[in-house]
Amino acid sequence: MTSPDPLVRTRLRVEQDVFAVRQLGREVGRLVGLEPRDQIRLATALSEVGRLLVATGRETEVVFAAGSDGVPALTVKLEHTAHGDADRLAAQLAQVGRLVDSMEVRDGEIGTVVRMSRRLPPNAPVLSPDRMDDIRAELAGHVPGTPLDELAVQNQQLIATLDEVRAQRDDLARLNAELEETNRGVMALYHQLSDELEETNRGVVALYNELDEKSVQLRAASEAKSRFLANVSHELRAPVTAIIGLGRLLSDDASDPLTPEQDRQVELIRGSAADLLSLVNDLLDLAKAEAGRLEPNWSDVDLKAVFGQLRGTLRPLATRPEVDFVVEEPAVARLRSDEVLLAQVLRNLLTNAIKFTAEGSVRLAATRVGDEIEFTVTDTGAGIPPELQERIFEEFYQVPGSHALSGKGTGLGLPYARRLVGILGGALRVSSEPGQGSTFTVSLPVSP
Repeated sequence: MTSPDPLVRTRLRVEQDVFAVRQLGREVGRLVGLEPRDQIRLATALSEVGRLLVATGRETEVVFAAGSDGVPALTVKLEHTAHGDADRLAAQLAQVGRLVDSMEVRDGEIGTVVRMSRRLPPNAPVLSPDRMDDIRAELAGHVPGTPLDELAVQNQQLIATLDEVRAQRDDLARLNAELEETNRGVMALYHQLSDELEETNRGVVALYNELDEKSVQLRAASEAKSRFLANVSHELRAPVTAIIGLGRLLSDDASDPLTPEQDRQVELIRGSAADLLSLVNDLLDLAKAEAGRLEPNWSDVDLKAVFGQLRGTLRPLATRPEVDFVVEEPAVARLRSDEVLLAQVLRNLLTNAIKFTAEGSVRLAATRVGDEIEFTVTDTGAGIPPELQERIFEEFYQVPGSHALSGKGTGLGLPYARRLVGILGGALRVSSEPGQGSTFTVSLPVSP
């Protein structure tokens, strides 16, 4: 890169020339577009460098130049004829270098060279050739002032700088006050949030204590209900069994013959007692399941044998010719489970399906899905509305409008079946559409 053409040259010989160079530097800075603050920094740096160079007793040439190549900047080169002063001057000008963008001190061909530069601001006028000629012409007519004039200018600049520093100090004090006020507000908010958080924590702890207390009460109530159901079931079973026995005695051929009306009434008594006994047995079974008294007896279950037993015991219940009762051969031969509990679950589901299916079919099947075996009981009964499909697993709940075609339901079979499936480590779910029938699916792990 070529050196920019000089704007003006001057020489330093005596101390009075230092004031002239300072004035000239400020004037050149103004003409090329430096901001007032940067003009003062450049002039101060020039006066300090000039003072040190004049003290050596040698003549110094000062050259001002400005270039628009790359980043526009004003450069000043000071060269005096003494050799070997570069290191000493560099040490003395270490702090002065902070006033300009760059400062270089080195040994040149003639003597020691000090070069400094200051970048022009973005809003500075473009240094075109015509603009450079105008600056040179204006600098040619520049008349330096006396040292007293320069001292007066320095005093004015010092006063302006002090005012600026004072304004900055006031602004800083104001900002510190605002920051302190903000800090007080933040601390107050922090303490408030801490108090609220502590209060919330106390409320949460109290809520958890209340929940624990309610949980204990609910557990006690559940245990009391289970004990009540078990005790009532035991107490009711003996008289109900006695009623059934007395009914059989009255209907026995060895007893005195009954009139047709008496025989009909005895049969009603026996039927009602049988229904009551079924309800008592269901209550007792449900109470055992809720109380956790049913422990599965794990063993390898032969599903073909279980399905054959269900086919034989439930076939007499499917007496309507309009209903096909089908127990398919299981796709899985064996399962690790409790044979008695599993048979009870499937028996409850099949019995329930037979009761509520007027025509079509009731079907039992078993297939393997991944690590589980799914037992499906499918019927073509009336079906269950979607909003009631979970309620049927509630105790004593029966779908409104549903009527058993054989026997009377107690509303305990499905809740009991779901509890047994849970004990076996599986899940019981239902899918149904009104008018299309229902499918109950029991999913059990192959190896619990």
